[in-house]
Amino acid sequence: MATRISDFDVGLLLTLDALLKDLNVTHAAARLNITQSALSARLTRLRQLLNDPLFTPATSGRGMVPTPHATALVPELAGLIEHFNDFINTAHRFDPATSTRVFRIAATDNPAAILAPDLIPQLQALAPEAKFALTLPDKARIAQHLEEGNIDVFIGSTEDMADGLIARNLFDDDFVTAQRRGHPRGAQPITLDEFCTLDHLLISTAGGHFTGMIDTALTEIGRERRVTVSIQSYGLAPLVLASTDCICTLPRRFLTRFNQTLELFQPPLALERLGMQLFWHPRMRSDAAHMWLRKQIMAVARNSPD
Repeated sequence: MATRISDFDVGLLLTLDALLKDLNVTHAAARLNITQSALSARLTRLRQLLNDPLFTPATSGRGMVPTPHATALVPELAGLIEHFNDFINTAHRFDPATSTRVFRIAATDNPAAILAPDLIPQLQALAPEAKFALTLPDKARIAQHLEEGNIDVFIGSTEDMADGLIARNLFDDDFVTAQRRGHPRGAQPITLDEFCTLDHLLISTAGGHFTGMIDTALTEIGRERRVTVSIQSYGLAPLVLASTDCICTLPRRFLTRFNQTLELFQPPLALERLGMQLFWHPRMRSDAAHMWLRKQIMAVARNSPD
């Protein structure tokens, strides 16, 4: 009856490999960490499947001598074992220098503006053949998109946490108020009265809104401000600030990049710190490429300027 591939298992292949290397049952059994009787049973099975004795006792009385059939199997056997090792370890190996993988990072505009200027150059330097996409998240479906692999990671606030996701803290940041250099109000600290009187620029990620968390904080102390300009993009904020007399209150890590054109001040009211987290699906926990990406993001978050 013809031998089928299903008649073989990895143990038989490793047994044949050990016997060809050691030419000694005792040594081969020790190499495989099995008993001599177990190895002898495997050898019997190999002889049946390959229809050849494979090894004969050496005339010296020590060890064995491979048959021509066994010797002819050496190159193919080595290749089989190597390919099998490659198959097992494929998901556990990742070389960023040669990878052509596409990484997809979903991030709200806020953390994207803070991290991307440092993160993208670092990713490109370490993985020049890979591609990186920063996308806006669909928060209602973020867990589903992570599970299905439509995105690799999501960067958002603690409130964005969804059931079944893994989260790690990336950074906490405070808020500062910015104005253009040469602003007519001068460079002295901003008082609460000035803060409420000056024109404000507000970033509305949803688009078109003129109130936000700062207005809520002001309402709690019985004050209000003048928001005269609403934009949807963090990236546009420094350009508008540099060319108008508006002031704007945003995370420090974002605004410090523009200190050549902007002056930064402590806001004259208490504001909660901004906390950002990295989210991913448990199925990607041990993926080598995914682990590398997470490591780079967390390293950049730790090294961002305060």
